[in-house]
Amino acid sequence: MRRSPSNAGLALGVLSGTTFGTAGAFASSLISAGWTPGAAVVTRVGIAALVLTTPALVQLRRQRPAWASMRLLLVYGVVAVAAAQFCYFNAVSRLSVGVALLLEYSGILLVVAWGWIRQGRRPRLLTAVAGAAALAGLVLVLDLAGAHRVDFIGVLWGLGAAVGLAAYFILAAHADDGVPPLVMAWGGLVVGAVTLAIAGAVHVLPLHAAFVDVILLARPVSWLVPVLGLSLVAAVVAYVSGIAAVRLLGSKLASFLGLCEVLAAVGFAWLLLGQRLNPVQLAGGVLVVAGIALVRLDEMAEAAPRSPEPVLAPL
Repeated sequence: MRRSPSNAGLALGVLSGTTFGTAGAFASSLISAGWTPGAAVVTRVGIAALVLTTPALVQLRRQRPAWASMRLLLVYGVVAVAAAQFCYFNAVSRLSVGVALLLEYSGILLVVAWGWIRQGRRPRLLTAVAGAAALAGLVLVLDLAGAHRVDFIGVLWGLGAAVGLAAYFILAAHADDGVPPLVMAWGGLVVGAVTLAIAGAVHVLPLHAAFVDVILLARPVSWLVPVLGLSLVAAVVAYVSGIAAVRLLGSKLASFLGLCEVLAAVGFAWLLLGQRLNPVQLAGGVLVVAGIALVRLDEMAEAAPRSPEPVLAPL
């Protein structure tokens, strides 16, 4: 089904990317205090699922999804929530965060390729230019010019995260209206939490938490602050608004808007952790925004009705 770009969809996409972007700063403060990445993500997904349980069950009483939609929720939770985060954290354990993020966000190219293969929608010139500009900007924002470790297994994990990211946008776009965004977010988080908990129970995903004060805004605060930030802001708000944005915009434009997460992650790292931006990163941010703007223009041009051919009156 074709979507038309809307201001509401754009606002939701930016909100989702921005709130997803807070996860890095919140998680970093916990990891610096002794938490393993696995413990942080399991806590994030589990609490978010609990918070959404009551409103999701209320919606399910009014509107019960078909069995096909329930299967899609299962795939979404395993691939787009659990597998994506599991692959990303394994990539981070072998690569620098910048390289891991770049690999993960190469998933937007998979979204464009999926639309081409599945729907026969060959990428238009503006989309190709937008992709090149956005990825170039991403390289600058993540400051990849410095020394970074490259590990082949880590690269494979990063590409796995890219597949998970692409699945997030594609599955959300293909879900029918019988599964409200809140219910889809809740179902995906529940399945993701169970999957990650099982991975932790069999020691595939190390789980360790330290319930001590963490450093945010250059001062000690309770560990509950980043935990609630990860769960409520970077999960509940981020997933619900993200799924709603994909429903309104389609997977391609929504995936480019998802790059706002990288800009937000760098910005919140500066605000909350004191990690300053340099001019190269700021220039990269401009390129990312330019890429998103080009995709928006391309979608508007594609959705605009074509003028009918003029009919010549007979002489």
